[in-house]
Amino acid sequence: MKRFDVVVIGSGAAGLTAAFTANGLGKKVALIDHNAPGGECTWSGCIPSKALVHLASESAIARKQGAPAPDTEAVMNTVREASQNIYQHETPEVIASAGVTFIQGSARFVSPHELSVAGKTLYAKKIILATGSTATVPPIEGIHSVPYLTNDRFFQQTQLPSSMLVLGGGSIAVELGQAMAKLGVRVTLIEQQTQLLAREEAAFAHDIQARLEADGVDVRLGHRALNVVKTASGVKLESECQGQKFQHFAERLLVAAGRTPVFEKLNLAAADINTDRGVTVNRYLQTSQPHIYACGDLIGPYQLSHMANYQAKIAARNAVFPFRKKATYEHVCWTLFCDPEFARTGLTEAEARQQHQDVRVYEYDLGRLDRARIQSPYPGRIKIILDRKGYVLGGHILGERAGELITQVQTFKTLKLPFRDLQQVIHPYPTFSDALRQISQQVWIDDLQRQPVVRLAKAVSRLLHRPG
Repeated sequence: MKRFDVVVIGSGAAGLTAAFTANGLGKKVALIDHNAPGGECTWSGCIPSKALVHLASESAIARKQGAPAPDTEAVMNTVREASQNIYQHETPEVIASAGVTFIQGSARFVSPHELSVAGKTLYAKKIILATGSTATVPPIEGIHSVPYLTNDRFFQQTQLPSSMLVLGGGSIAVELGQAMAKLGVRVTLIEQQTQLLAREEAAFAHDIQARLEADGVDVRLGHRALNVVKTASGVKLESECQGQKFQHFAERLLVAAGRTPVFEKLNLAAADINTDRGVTVNRYLQTSQPHIYACGDLIGPYQLSHMANYQAKIAARNAVFPFRKKATYEHVCWTLFCDPEFARTGLTEAEARQQHQDVRVYEYDLGRLDRARIQSPYPGRIKIILDRKGYVLGGHILGERAGELITQVQTFKTLKLPFRDLQQVIHPYPTFSDALRQISQQVWIDDLQRQPVVRLAKAVSRLLHRPG
């Protein structure tokens, strides 16, 4: 029986980070996965989707200049090459060269400390579960009778179809739907909610919807999918909206209705590990077995690669050191890679007003920015939400480089710095980030006017200049 200090199950973003962290802390580590390393991020998530978004944007620009419709077979080949390029840095050979033992196979618990893999039994002092998630398939009548796609299989296509029904209104649906439309696919997006991106502020969601529609996406909100059947030319989906039934036709169907944690094959009962919708953990990322930790999509609450990395480092550290660190989610941020990008950190305005008595809101139209006037046909907007002392509660950015811009807001939020201090930082001109400096300058002016001595001086001035 092989013995390890730490065994990590799953080699996606969370698993790789956990394994390398524990190995870097001097522990004997094994990493187990039945698939090639990389997980969803490398093969069906972050990497291929962003490659597709990039190629779609380039194609749209070229077509406006008279270029022919893109060869989607070539596009999909390029997308898969992007995944392969990333994979070269996380192959079993690379993992082994770092000192981590990679074992390909499906792991099952035999006991709280023992795992069965590929006919062999391993013993581990500590175990970290990082098995990720899979696409959620809603219980729609006939769904399993049609050859539907999810993002797990989307990038295996050799070429894109002429038309696609996209079921869902979250980040996957928005990114892939818009990208396909830019590549010439007739896209119909069907969402049960009355707003795209339901957890985002309505104004930003509406702007994003307008951009999708301008790119050719037929957005159908408030439509509940009833059934789907296979047709001679593809699929037919029937939906209901406000008491009326509608029929939608396309060559293919993409189900983009969220992600579900994967743990059924682990035989968690043998280790007496509690589960709910995912594996249940405490703030130290421990399961009901103190020596077994879990991280990433398997536990949520945010199914994001950078959050998986964050949790994995904490899980590995806590598995190795007696002084444990808590996982906190006060400073989470994310980016939606639509066109233009949308990024967010912290609270919405409504959430902020529910939690704080005095909230300060600053909005900025990126159309005012010189750099946006030069290059962005759809500039976007920024919204910064502060508490009464000027500390960041939330930030929302829709515009070019939003994913980069939100990092400045996130930094001030995480380090608990007053946002007015950003105006002291010299920003190069002309850049998109100068918009944040301009907002912070206004915050500084407002803070200055709130000072008692300034308020007194203004009051005296009004008295001195009072008529009569």
